[in-house]
Amino acid sequence: MYRIGIIGCGKIAQVRHVPEYLASGRARIDAWYDLNLERARELAARHGGKACSSVDELLDMPLDAVSVCTANHTHAEMAIRALEKGLDVLCEKPMATSLEDCLAMVEAADKAGRILMIGQNQRLTGAHRRAHELIHSGHIGRVISFRTTFGHGGPETWSVDPGRNTWFFDSKLAVMGAMADLGVHKTDLVDFLLDDEVASVTAVLSTLDKRGADDKLIAVDDNAFCVYKMKGGAIGTMTASWTNYGSEDNSTIIYGSLGVMRIYDDKDHSIVIEMKDGTKEYYDVDQIQTNDNQTSSGVIDHFLASLDSRSCDMSGRDVLPAMKAVFAAIESSRTGHSVSC
Repeated sequence: MYRIGIIGCGKIAQVRHVPEYLASGRARIDAWYDLNLERARELAARHGGKACSSVDELLDMPLDAVSVCTANHTHAEMAIRALEKGLDVLCEKPMATSLEDCLAMVEAADKAGRILMIGQNQRLTGAHRRAHELIHSGHIGRVISFRTTFGHGGPETWSVDPGRNTWFFDSKLAVMGAMADLGVHKTDLVDFLLDDEVASVTAVLSTLDKRGADDKLIAVDDNAFCVYKMKGGAIGTMTASWTNYGSEDNSTIIYGSLGVMRIYDDKDHSIVIEMKDGTKEYYDVDQIQTNDNQTSSGVIDHFLASLDSRSCDMSGRDVLPAMKAVFAAIESSRTGHSVSC
């Protein structure tokens, strides 16, 4: 039975980490910390364990691992402190808010000899895993181009403190907007699906519609439009949006030399492949979860399995290429030029 500490008791902890740890039957939550101590106390009273008044108090407890579920700007600090205490770490995305911090996290994990896993849950969905197998087998031929999108109506209803005061809109806490919240998922997914890495980025990150409590445009991006050139030669687009006020869009289309693969693009089939000769194939693997339809992400099971095996294929080092692309996109948007990763 793994002894877990939760650092940050907001929405992502409450609807994903906590219930998935408890459902696993292989972990118990012994320690809780949140800036809002009362929130930590409520969860401790409900699920057991101790509400800690500081991170230091939590890290001094006899734990095996922690989940870092805090605001973006603290991910690196919290993860590194836990690693230096000899704990394994599951850190929410985005991994960190600068490349320097991402590299420092990987170095800390290596030095401590501990697991550092990043919660890139798109890699774990059934359709994405099946799509990876099909692409890798050459089923649709050589990948020529792609289009991947993640868009919904924004984090206002998702945050534990809903509304336009959400920390997601605060540039000091979130640092990045839709690119960090959604774009990092689909960037990492492209790397995973294609077994490739982004070589260069041309991007525009903009704030088009979202307004904070002061009714002014928020200080982080609510849309990101990126063109990725992959090291293997494929070129495609990645878009992330908080202003999709219709149905959530989490689709990916891969254009190969032998056919086209559509993933989570059809309401009835999780993968649809149309071959060059016009024949179609349908794969009914699963339905992707949305903010309004939460199902198990698989992240906690994957983390616990990594603790068992002492190896992880969603480690900080594995996610570094995607983070490099994210920071390159931000730089490209700032300068108006393509940026190499």
